[in-house]
Amino acid sequence: MNADTKKYLKILMAIVFIIVLSYLFFFLWKNFSGVWPIVKKPSENISDIINKGGKPLSIKNSANVSIYAKDLGEPRVLQFVPNGLLFVSVPGEGNIYALIDANNDGTAEEKKIVAGNLNNPHGFAFKCEVLDGGEKCKMYIAETDKVSEFDFDKASSTASDGKKIVDLPPDGRHITRTIMFMPSPNENKLLISVGSSCDVCIEKDNRRAKILVYDMATKELKDFAAGLRNSVFITIHPATGKIWATEMGRDFLGDEKPPDEINIIEEGKNYGWPICYGKNIHDTEFDKNTYIRNPCMDPLETPSYIDIPAHSAPLGLAFIPEEGWPEDMRHDLLVAYHGSWNRSVPTGYKIVRYKLDESGKYLGEEDFITGWLTNDGALGRPVDIIALSGGILYISDDKAGVIYKVKYQVNSNIKSQNAK
Repeated sequence: MNADTKKYLKILMAIVFIIVLSYLFFFLWKNFSGVWPIVKKPSENISDIINKGGKPLSIKNSANVSIYAKDLGEPRVLQFVPNGLLFVSVPGEGNIYALIDANNDGTAEEKKIVAGNLNNPHGFAFKCEVLDGGEKCKMYIAETDKVSEFDFDKASSTASDGKKIVDLPPDGRHITRTIMFMPSPNENKLLISVGSSCDVCIEKDNRRAKILVYDMATKELKDFAAGLRNSVFITIHPATGKIWATEMGRDFLGDEKPPDEINIIEEGKNYGWPICYGKNIHDTEFDKNTYIRNPCMDPLETPSYIDIPAHSAPLGLAFIPEEGWPEDMRHDLLVAYHGSWNRSVPTGYKIVRYKLDESGKYLGEEDFITGWLTNDGALGRPVDIIALSGGILYISDDKAGVIYKVKYQVNSNIKSQNAK
């Protein structure tokens, strides 16, 4: 190789390097320039702001916000349990905690480990029955690789003698597992949400990207619904008994697609992932196959019920009870937008109210709680929501490490906007 050839080869390699570096920079800027709210630490802790009397969160109508518990690491799933205490899972610590407000001042002074040394515990559920010797309760905990059954002692708030009842696929991109018992007459069937192993792919393990159902009587695990990339949270509509779930769409299709989703989950249905999203839109970026018939049409795939702006990362969802809330909010749905990480302009970091009629028909939506996203970074990222009678909300936040308590002030000044 002569000197001129070497020179030109070096020039060519430099050009290729610059092109690759430019492409990488463009890709990172396009998809990750909005990640700063997650990685940047705010100048002041939101719990300190609230405890000092500050009001960093803006809430529709009139409500008081306090910190119910803090210093929890990354709290996720919330649930009031049979002994009346609020429990929370902290997957990164491997623990589920009981939060104890001994003096009833509205703040949990103590956190107690209910079950520990677990593999990313996320969802949990309870089943109690009255036997000859009194009431006996079981606690079910979903770890990344299994669901286990524990004896639960209400007096001491401890779960012991755990035994595995269901094997689940370990690890993968989405490691959280959520469980919930189905409504009557199927209350002995346990729903288990298992996310995909990837952003978008054809799964090798047929238990992934689904909601599974485990029959406590027959010990059989089956598919309940498929095509669900990552339905982290599920709940039951109080009037219809139908199962609702939030769903996170895939990444790297730009800022505006695909939509995240709210789905009404029905047994045997397929909700599209990995080849369809939203209102039965074909993901041709992933699926290059040629079809005689659109593969995303009914009845092959089920469209989303409500589309959510892309990358909002919807998690916890809760229906508003009838008692103790403004009339025009009853039957509505609150959804926690955890917030984007792969978007050029951040979105989410809020709780949105979906206006519904009693049957669950979608009527509209509006921001309900905002303020987590600031120019100084994200003060927090809402995860799960509990809505109670009396105008009370509990919200977990896995960035700030806190649980908020929101108390609505229902009075004559808050009337139904639909009333005539």
